[in-house]
Amino acid sequence: MLAEMGVRVWAPREDASARQATEPVQTDRAAAAAPTVAVRQRADASPQVVVQASPPPADLPQVPLPDGVDQMDWATLQVTVASCRACGLCESRQNTVFGAGDTQADWMVVGEAPGENEDRQGEPFVGAAGQLLDNMLRAVGRSRSGVGTQGAYIANVLKCRPPANRNPLPAEVAQCEPYLARQVALLQPRLILAMGRFAVQALLKTNEPIGKLRGQVHQYRGVPVIVTYHPAYLLRTPTDKAKAWADLCLALETVGAPPGPVSTKD
Repeated sequence: MLAEMGVRVWAPREDASARQATEPVQTDRAAAAAPTVAVRQRADASPQVVVQASPPPADLPQVPLPDGVDQMDWATLQVTVASCRACGLCESRQNTVFGAGDTQADWMVVGEAPGENEDRQGEPFVGAAGQLLDNMLRAVGRSRSGVGTQGAYIANVLKCRPPANRNPLPAEVAQCEPYLARQVALLQPRLILAMGRFAVQALLKTNEPIGKLRGQVHQYRGVPVIVTYHPAYLLRTPTDKAKAWADLCLALETVGAPPGPVSTKD
């Protein structure tokens, strides 16, 4: 299990003083979000529906979110996201990135914003960061193609790629938040894994660094939230993979499941 994440030895849970370490500010999202390793599509993976969202002409005005987002079903929500023009990100996107995975899964993974590959393919967490996420999920008995208790639904805070992979702006996060909140309400997960600074800020409404928030069980609208590092950060800082494994173990403890690799035929 640890080998799949690139962790060579088990590291015991750090003490309280160790948790005070902060995650470096991700000023180089452009480099991290353009990975070079492609994710292989498993033979048993369910087909991923990508709703094309070509950028409209630049002279069209931005429009507010439609009413009733909090009442939409999955299909209506996805179509609404694909046509969204609530912020300036609609001008430069190739595709909206709605989410991926089983809508009956009891785990939800929340990332930050789409990168170049995600924008091109319309799917969250692809490339090297996506491959690492898949390995992390597999190490705890889950996958994005799994169903129910062996699945994980994956989404981002932002549904559109920021230009040049810059950091999300507060106004952009605020416009996208109702979409994420509705995804959580529809999924009703037993646990949310918040990956990265902007995911944590959006869900927990805090500017505390990840290092201070790890090792605790937080709450988002009654759903337990475990804070951990973004896979792109772990690719740049592999020494923190042991900490990420500890976070996954805490997630398993929170839902009362022992760690174990997923059984697949691929």
